[in-house]
Amino acid sequence: MSQPPVIHCDVLVLGSGAGGLSTAVTAAQQGLSVLVCEKEDVFGGTTAWSGGWMWIPCNPLAQRAGIVEPADAPRAYLAGELGAHFDAAKIDALIEHGPRMIEFFERHTAVRFIDGNRIPDFHTTQGSANGGRSVGAMPFDGRALGPLLDRLRPPLAETTVAGMAIASGADLTHFLNATRSAASAWHVARRFAAFAWQKLRYGRSMHLVNGNALVARLLKSAADGGVDLRTRAKAVTLLHGATRVTGARVEIDGVPHDVLAKRGVVLACGGYPHDAARQAHTFPCMPHWSAAPTSNTGDGIRAGIDAGAHFDAALDAPAAWAPVSLVPRAHGAEAAFPHLIERAKPGVIAVTRAGRRFANEASSYHDFVSALIGTVPPGEEVCAWLVCDHRFQRRYGLGAAKPFPFPLGPLQRAGYLKSAPTLEALAQQCGIDARGLADTVATCNAYAKDGFDPQFHKGSTPYNRFQGDALHRPNPCVAPLADGPFHAVKIVPGSLGTFAGLSTDARARVLDASAAPVAGLYAVGNDAASMMGGHYPAGGITLGPAMTFGYLAGLELAQAPLHDDSGACAQDSHSTQARTFQ
Repeated sequence: MSQPPVIHCDVLVLGSGAGGLSTAVTAAQQGLSVLVCEKEDVFGGTTAWSGGWMWIPCNPLAQRAGIVEPADAPRAYLAGELGAHFDAAKIDALIEHGPRMIEFFERHTAVRFIDGNRIPDFHTTQGSANGGRSVGAMPFDGRALGPLLDRLRPPLAETTVAGMAIASGADLTHFLNATRSAASAWHVARRFAAFAWQKLRYGRSMHLVNGNALVARLLKSAADGGVDLRTRAKAVTLLHGATRVTGARVEIDGVPHDVLAKRGVVLACGGYPHDAARQAHTFPCMPHWSAAPTSNTGDGIRAGIDAGAHFDAALDAPAAWAPVSLVPRAHGAEAAFPHLIERAKPGVIAVTRAGRRFANEASSYHDFVSALIGTVPPGEEVCAWLVCDHRFQRRYGLGAAKPFPFPLGPLQRAGYLKSAPTLEALAQQCGIDARGLADTVATCNAYAKDGFDPQFHKGSTPYNRFQGDALHRPNPCVAPLADGPFHAVKIVPGSLGTFAGLSTDARARVLDASAAPVAGLYAVGNDAASMMGGHYPAGGITLGPAMTFGYLAGLELAQAPLHDDSGACAQDSHSTQARTFQ
């Protein structure tokens, strides 16, 4: 039987989210030949659907704005947040090299950033900050990608307006205030006009924002740096020499190829949010719905384990929890809509089947789902309902049911949005205890008119208030549920991605059970176990480390000893058996 065709490169990257592309761009900037293999038809992974924020303490954009803090402050915050999972070497690497990563990409690539200087950390504990630790990707004109634009994963449809993505921050605020402010109405009108023209001319929006902009900028940088970018390229096995990983067998357009990587292989396949078998062993409750792409099925983690890597599931939580609702799509399919924004707005509560609140609705998505999992009795479906009045829904929207002027009828008829003239009728539709719901709303309303929440203290922290409505007084997160009709959406435990993953060191090298490096193998993004140990101290603690350790992996690979794949090792790698990815 003939051997597969061989492709030679210095670095092979499997996966094309922020971590993988950060590695590829950095390695290419060091003069290495890099091949990126993405098994889907499009690049971007979960990053392309994300908000695109990165948690980078002491970052240059904050410093340019006059926000200067000692490195001891974020270190102290993480020490308190992570407890026994505090890894000093990785924390020091993030704090030291995260700002350098930003400077590197600004200086050498097409990646540009915007500051998140008003975004607080999730918790108000020692060392926390009310801003200055977040950066995002600057919006990007998709036309600059050229033909690569057709291979960029579009934003998640349910979070767009007919395909037009809305940027977090000022852009979103304008959309929510379009009926209340002339300036906001003008902003929204210009956005719709530009989108309509772009849709007619190009078939999609050219104004890329959030994680979509980050991926687009990384793809542009990779192409500019000579990176070989392949879609429909699925890794089948890792190849091994006598002492190291030497490459991978990859099906490119269905044809097996042996890719031999002189410097190393980087696993960046997005974790295991759609690997039900592994979830069954690591997740506290099933079923589980992830907002990550369905192609993230744990390929990289299985490959690493087959190569001798240690899988670290001993974390505080195995995944980045987020409440999701299941939005009906054509032909019986469903999409997981992540509820990240509206829960903090004034006039919505979350209740269990008993009609009782169980958490501060404005807390972080991770904390919110953790509270839900801990509340529902064993044997019951783990779910809750977001309940609001008509004023709230028309003002802020509820899940995939967008605010005025968008119609509610299609989602009501599909059974996604439950609506009724009274709370009792709504409870009957949802299967909620009617007396429990009525009592809860009455209690909340008695305090909400004065802006209080004595039960869960909604609106009491900087993060709560940042997510609320700054124009609403006295509490930006609290208002009564007043007049019907009333609306509800069912929410279930979901995730934005997984935390459990392969053990790595502060240089992104994959480690075995004895904490020794697996030679020639690296992991970044969600294929690597989260450096936060399953905790979620701030928004962007996935993409910030992904970009930073991708950058460090690229630098490390440039220093790695050359591996001769032309002789005995190449023959050795062809003959070595490896388990096929499932």
